Amino acid sequence: MQILDIQIFSGRNIYSHKPVIKVLADIGELYKYPTKDIKGFNEKILEYLPGLKKHYCSLGYEGGFLERLNEGTYIGHVAEHMIIEIQNMLGYDVHYGKTRVEREPSVYYIVYEYINERCGIECARTIFEIINEILNNEEVDFSAKLEKLRQIAVEYDLGPSTKAIYVEAKKRGIPVTRIGNGSIIQLGYGKYSRLIQASLTDSPSCISVDIVSNKDITKKILRDYMIPVPDGDITHSVEGAIFTAKNIGFPVVVKPLDGNQGKGVTVNVNTEEEVKIAFMEAKKYSNSVLVEEYINGNDYRLLVVGNKVSAAAERRPPFVTGDGIHTIWELVEIENSNELRGVDHEKPLTKIKLDDLAKKVLHSQGCDENYIPKDNEVIFLRYNSNISTGGTARDCTEEVHPLNAELAVKAAKALGLDIAGIDVCCEDISKPLYEQKGAIIEVNASPGLRMHIYPSAGESRNVAEDIINMMFPEGKEHSIPIVSVTGTNGKTTTTRLIAHVLKVQGKRVGMTTTSGIYIDGQCLMKGDNTGSVSARLLLSNKTIDAAVLETARGGIIRKGLGYDLADVGVITNISEDHLGIDGVNTLEDLAFVKSLVIEAVKSDGYAVINADDKFADYFLKRARSEVILFSKDKHNPLLNNHIEQGKMAVFIENDEIIMINKGIKMHLIKVQDIPITFSGMLECNIENCLAAVSALLGLNMPLEIIERGLKTFLPDTDLNAGRFNIFNMGEFKVMLDYGHNPAGIQEVVKFIKKLEAKRFVGVVGMPGDRQDSSISKAARICAGAFDRLYIKEDSDLRGRDAGEVAQIFYDAIIKCGVPKENVEIVYSEGKALEKAILDAQPGDFIVMFYEDFKTSLDIINELRAEIQNNNVKAEEMVQNVG
Repeated sequence: MQILDIQIFSGRNIYSHKPVIKVLADIGELYKYPTKDIKGFNEKILEYLPGLKKHYCSLGYEGGFLERLNEGTYIGHVAEHMIIEIQNMLGYDVHYGKTRVEREPSVYYIVYEYINERCGIECARTIFEIINEILNNEEVDFSAKLEKLRQIAVEYDLGPSTKAIYVEAKKRGIPVTRIGNGSIIQLGYGKYSRLIQASLTDSPSCISVDIVSNKDITKKILRDYMIPVPDGDITHSVEGAIFTAKNIGFPVVVKPLDGNQGKGVTVNVNTEEEVKIAFMEAKKYSNSVLVEEYINGNDYRLLVVGNKVSAAAERRPPFVTGDGIHTIWELVEIENSNELRGVDHEKPLTKIKLDDLAKKVLHSQGCDENYIPKDNEVIFLRYNSNISTGGTARDCTEEVHPLNAELAVKAAKALGLDIAGIDVCCEDISKPLYEQKGAIIEVNASPGLRMHIYPSAGESRNVAEDIINMMFPEGKEHSIPIVSVTGTNGKTTTTRLIAHVLKVQGKRVGMTTTSGIYIDGQCLMKGDNTGSVSARLLLSNKTIDAAVLETARGGIIRKGLGYDLADVGVITNISEDHLGIDGVNTLEDLAFVKSLVIEAVKSDGYAVINADDKFADYFLKRARSEVILFSKDKHNPLLNNHIEQGKMAVFIENDEIIMINKGIKMHLIKVQDIPITFSGMLECNIENCLAAVSALLGLNMPLEIIERGLKTFLPDTDLNAGRFNIFNMGEFKVMLDYGHNPAGIQEVVKFIKKLEAKRFVGVVGMPGDRQDSSISKAARICAGAFDRLYIKEDSDLRGRDAGEVAQIFYDAIIKCGVPKENVEIVYSEGKALEKAILDAQPGDFIVMFYEDFKTSLDIINELRAEIQNNNVKAEEMVQNVG
């Protein structure tokens, strides 16, 4: 068995609305045998993964998979369940999986749900290793493999603080996007989006964060605000440290000026010799060392979120309690076996390290790791109380005196922090600091939330909810309006038209299309940008008010959606295109893929469906939100049934666009007043207008804005480049259009049949990744439409041999009875267009189905200028002769 390819779907996709991984695997000769016929195989996997016995499988009840194993099932299916189960063993609550044949007889795809992407990938690889080792009768070190996966899981999991915020945001319906493999997440979209890493939001300035990392500056600022802090000073030498300690008076604390997590901190330093040792320890972490007054008392952490103390905890350094039997080393091992303790931030508590620093702390207490403490004797293993070094925390939120809470909030505000961990030392947090010589010891710009969410004692506090409520108060927007447009033809025009109307309304619109990514009409990235990466990139832009996303088949299949839920999802139509690619072999397959766009719509949003399309009824069943139907035929039965139910619809009546909702009928605009319909002659653009109007109504756009937008959207190279762009060349005309499938070419033909011309000339071709039957069909349409034909090929042959597509086109055209002298093959697209223009006769109408719009446009502009220049010269000669 071997893995051929791995695809990641981090968003909603055609397999699931949850993140999944797709593994393409070749199982070789094993496709012939169910695993029950492989000696000892089922027994081995159940030994390693006993949880498999509880899997439901397709039978729908616990133990169903075990029945399938016993009856006989194939190894691809078994691998799917093993991958899911090993993730369960690592603590991930995942269940969904699916296995199907990709290519007969032995290539399968396995799709399975994941939470941790890197770990999910490695789980698949590990399971394939295990399967191959079992098949080869090799020893399987399952424990070592599982431990390696645990380490990967810890490394790539979100930290506890970020994870808590992630979960809380999801509860609120706020879209969350993880940025990379770290702990940075984006909350919301567009101008409302926010970034947060652990508990550090994007609000504090860099200066504020830098200030709190410098303990001396922090104290000076707090002191200016009359906030109690310990006395102290910076030093760079042992002599200076001793001088400062004497000046302050013993005991003192010695720590790095810009350290964190308690590293290099020594407390309760009482002698000059201890100052020397503590100074050298602090110097390991910073060039500057802070010597300050030792405040006696308990260690408290107050978490400030916005204008309040969200939670408070009393922290204790890591310690063990003697039993008169075990050594300190053994007691640490016993404590670390507690299931609540893990590596780093893996669990509520962190394992205690018996490292050099711990040994120094033991030495200061007159013992070492081999000492056997007396029964109930407490031995501390750190000076500091950080949870990350093994400390514990007791929730004391209700005990905090109001004046102390006020001081904590004041400190955070003074330093410019919206979230802050205020470390306080005092005897009793329930009494004002001023009454007990307490002080604020440190301020943290990115405080850990673990101690408040999972305290060792006391009540858990949902501080993540407070953070989300501070960042997005109730009633505040967290997402911009999002419209996603898919379909076979008309996607780009519909997308551009919707974006144009939104811009007319005054919005700063972001748009992704086959021609690029645009913000406020400016192209930021050229090329086909209709996939999930482009959508994510656009939605992270904080300048946009609205987003319109052209969402193509290929992007959906390869990566899924680049957003969570849209406000409006649009399907323009379904027709023959891209069949035979990526497992999409029929129109039904294509409809299934495209339906994801109308499934991924907010519950209070709208799915826009073309009632004239033969898959309209199918799409109605797939939609999960309210639906707006549109139709060119007011008598469409599906449309009328929809209207009778009081639902929203858009249709044509007496050459006018009509909107009806809950029985109320409104007249919008005459079709002939919309420029891109060419006075109502261009039917496909009438359809695109209906789709766009429906989407805009779904966004609750005022009718007068929609009307104004329709009237000002022109079929030119500025607003709708490459779609029915007509150029006057003097005695003849040229039109550029992106007709790239039979249905698209047919729409062009229907349009030009309504025009007057002496000859219709076609510069025609098809992308190479279409089926032969589709290419032939397009060629036959062209044969019946054009008086003269120039057959060209795309520069990107898409897997075809040079000349192959052109030959299919040529043969099909000749079979239709077109005289050979009226057909010419010119492989280069640019040269074919140039020849058609140079060969043009007065009254010709040339249609070019382009691959490269810019090159084609440049050729037209260059030749048009040349023609105009020649005409001017001819006129001058006539005048001179006269």
